[in-house]
Amino acid sequence: MVDELVPEEKTGRHHPYLIALAGVIFLESAVLFAALAYLIFELGAETPQSYPSAIALTVLTAIAAVWVAVIGISTLRNQAWIRGAAVVWQVLQISVAIGSFQGVFARPDVGWLLLTPAIVVLVLLFTKPVLEATTRRDG
Repeated sequence: MVDELVPEEKTGRHHPYLIALAGVIFLESAVLFAALAYLIFELGAETPQSYPSAIALTVLTAIAAVWVAVIGISTLRNQAWIRGAAVVWQVLQISVAIGSFQGVFARPDVGWLLLTPAIVVLVLLFTKPVLEATTRRDG
């Protein structure tokens, strides 16, 4: 009720759904940075079968970690473009999660760890408070 009486622009506070959305996105980014640290450690500690593949995977993980962090920061800045970027990242994450549930090297635990935050982010992205906060306003 109070949120309806005093717009966010005047209070300077973010809606709890927007904070939750940013929190989950930052959590995803933190996991990517942890994976990046592990890949860098493994690159120095072990001999990869293919150095170009190992370096490419490390670089792509670094790009993804930074990009997801930028999405999280921009979420708190109420940027309109984050909705599309977040949806794309969650769809990619869901694709990897589905792959984790099947096959010879199936890891359902990893699949659930990827699928759960992706669904949470997609649900939060389409809630009314988040849509209002991230809608482009003219003027």
